[in-house]
Amino acid sequence: MFAADSAPAYLTTAEVAAMMRVSKMTVYRLVKSQALAAVRFGKSYRIPESSVQDYIRQTATPTS
Repeated sequence: MFAADSAPAYLTTAEVAAMMRVSKMTVYRLVKSQALAAVRFGKSYRIPESSVQDYIRQTATPTS
């Protein structure tokens, strides 16, 4: 059994869109292109929070 502290946090596409300040369609495109890892539950996707953080870290451009 998983402990609540060790289980990864899964976010909905709407939550990811709000976090990244993009549309839900953009999140779906990122999932389809495999830029964001996702798990399919029924007809909806759940995206691990760590995947979102990794994507943001990889695509962020440093300011000079």
